[in-house]
Amino acid sequence: MDHQDFYNRFTANLGQTFVSGQAIGEEIHQLLRVAMNKTLTGLDIVSREEFDTQQAVLKRSREKIDVLEQQLSEMEQVIKKLAP
Repeated sequence: MDHQDFYNRFTANLGQTFVSGQAIGEEIHQLLRVAMNKTLTGLDIVSREEFDTQQAVLKRSREKIDVLEQQLSEMEQVIKKLAP
């Protein structure tokens, strides 16, 4: 076997190794993706859309509570002034 033949075989084998390695890498990637999706599906979590919706509701509720607390404070001040 001459040097050129050895080089050609070596590069061909190396190319096949990389192709096989890439195929194995893609298969592992797919298996990990399936496992991750299965795990996430089993968790008690909400979608981003639902989270954002609930966050907006909470913000509006907090604003209403702040207004009511201010009104209550003002009423208490009026009652204190009117009380003997």
